[in-house]
Amino acid sequence: MQIVTFLLFTILVAVISYLATRKTNENSSDGYFLGGRSLTGIVIAGSLLLTNLSTEQIVGLNGQAYEQGILVMAWETIAAITMVIIAVFLLPRYLKGGIATIPQYLERRYDKTTKAIVSGLFLSGYVTIFLPVVLYTGASAINTMFDIPEALNFSEEAALWITVFGIGITGSIYAVFGGLKAVVVSDTINAIGLIIGGLMIPYYGLTFIGDGDLMQGLNTLMTEHPEKFDSTGSEDSYVPLSTLFTGMLLVNLFYWGTNQAIIQRALGAKNLKEGQKGLVYGAFLKILGPLILVLPGIIAFHVFNGSLEKPDLAYASLVAEVLPKPLIGFFAAVLFGAILSSFNSALNSCVTLFGIDIYREYIKKAATEREVVKAGKSFGIFLAILSMIVAPFIANAGSVFEYLQEINGTYSIPILTIVIVGFTTKFVPAKAAKIGLISGVVLYSISQFIIKPMYGDSYPHFLHIMAILFVLNTIIMLIIGKMYPRKEAYIQRYTEDVDITPWKLLKPMGIVICVIVIGIYIYFAK
Repeated sequence: MQIVTFLLFTILVAVISYLATRKTNENSSDGYFLGGRSLTGIVIAGSLLLTNLSTEQIVGLNGQAYEQGILVMAWETIAAITMVIIAVFLLPRYLKGGIATIPQYLERRYDKTTKAIVSGLFLSGYVTIFLPVVLYTGASAINTMFDIPEALNFSEEAALWITVFGIGITGSIYAVFGGLKAVVVSDTINAIGLIIGGLMIPYYGLTFIGDGDLMQGLNTLMTEHPEKFDSTGSEDSYVPLSTLFTGMLLVNLFYWGTNQAIIQRALGAKNLKEGQKGLVYGAFLKILGPLILVLPGIIAFHVFNGSLEKPDLAYASLVAEVLPKPLIGFFAAVLFGAILSSFNSALNSCVTLFGIDIYREYIKKAATEREVVKAGKSFGIFLAILSMIVAPFIANAGSVFEYLQEINGTYSIPILTIVIVGFTTKFVPAKAAKIGLISGVVLYSISQFIIKPMYGDSYPHFLHIMAILFVLNTIIMLIIGKMYPRKEAYIQRYTEDVDITPWKLLKPMGIVICVIVIGIYIYFAK
C-alpha cells in the first residue's frame, strides 16, 4: 500500500507538470532557462520553498536540532529577513538589466574572464558539493523510511547506490528535458504536499509523546528538555547568537540573492511585482520552517532518548516511528518531490550557466538558440551522472548540514563580495574582481582546511571567518579600485522587456516579517 501511494502521487506530479509545460517554447533560451519569463508570485514562492527545502535541509537541520535544539532555526528565520532585503534592493536591479544568470551581470560590470571564473565556481560547487549531498541525504531518508536494504535483501551500501541513481535519473528527466517551467510547476505541487506532510510529522510526534494529546506532548517536551528551546547559543554551538550579525546574514544574502539555483526563479518572473511577491510569500513560509525543519529533531531526541547512532538519522527514524503506516507512502512521495526539486533545480541552473555563459561565449559563439539549449542538456546529463557517482561517498562526512554550509563558504563569500562591490561602486575594475575571487577562495581554504585543524575548537566559528574575509576582500577590491580605477564609470544597462513597477505592499509586508522574526528570538531567549 505504501509503495502504491508513493507511485500514484509521484506520477500525478509528473503528469501535471507535463500538461502545464507542453506548450512552452523550450527551443529558446528564455523559454527553456527562464520559463518564458511568465512566472507568478505564488509559483515563484512554491519553487523557492521546494528548491531550498530538500533533504539536505530536512534531514541535516533536524539532525542538528536533535543535538542542539531550536537555536539552529537561525538558518530559516534569518533567511526570511534576507529575502525581504533582496526583494527591495537586488531583484529590481537584476530585472532592470534583463539578465538570465548572475555571471551574465558580472560580465557587464567587470569582464568575460570574471564571468567565466564565477560560472566555473558555481558549477564546481554544484557538482562536487551540493548535488551529491542532495542525492545522498535523499537516498538515506528513503532507504530508512521504506527499509530498502531489508526489502531488496541488499547491503546498506548497495541499497544507497541504487536509490541515489533512481533519484538522480528521475530528477535529470525533469531538469534536462523539461526546462525551468517543468521544474517550478512540479515544485509548486510538491510544496503543497511538503507543507501538509511536513506539519504532519510534528503533529504525530507530539501526540505520540502526549499519548494522544498534542498540547500535553508539547508541554512534556518543553518541560523535560528546556535546554532544547533556547534561541541563544554558546560560541561552540552550531549557530552562536553572535553569528546572526556576521556571517549568517552574508551566507543568506549569497544563497537567496546570488545563488543561480535560487534567484533564477525570481529572474523568471513576468514582472518585478510578481518577483517581489514571490520572495515575500517565500519569506513567510520560511518563518514556518522551524516547525518542519527543527521541531521534529527535538521530538526525535525525546522519542529515542538521544540514542541514535547518527543525528542525521533522526528525521527519517521519527517518521518511521510515529507516522501511521498508510501515510508513509504519501509522505515519502512528498519527500521524494523535495529531493527532486533541489536536485533538478540545481541541475537546471548548471545547464543554464553552461549553455549561456560558457558554450555560447567560448565554444560556439555563432550557436543558434536551439544549439545552446541542446548543448546545455548534454552537459546536464554529464553532471547528473558525475553527481550520482560522487554521492554515496559522502556517507562518512559527519554532520551533513554543517559540512555543506562550511564547504560552500569556499566560493559563496568571494562571489557575494564582487556582486555587492559591483552594485555599490562605479570605478572598481575587473582586475579587482578577479583578485577578490582568487584571494577569497584561497584565504578561506587556508583558514578552514589548514589553520583550523591546528587550533580545533578554540578557532573562530566558520561564519565569523566568512564575515572577516568578506570585509577583507571588500577592502582589497576598494584599494585596487582606488589605485587602478576604470577609465569610465560603469552605467547599468536597462531593458524594456520587463515591467519593473514595484509591489505596493512590499515595505509593510517586509516590516511585518522582520518584527515576527525578532519576536520569535525574544520569546525563546533564555
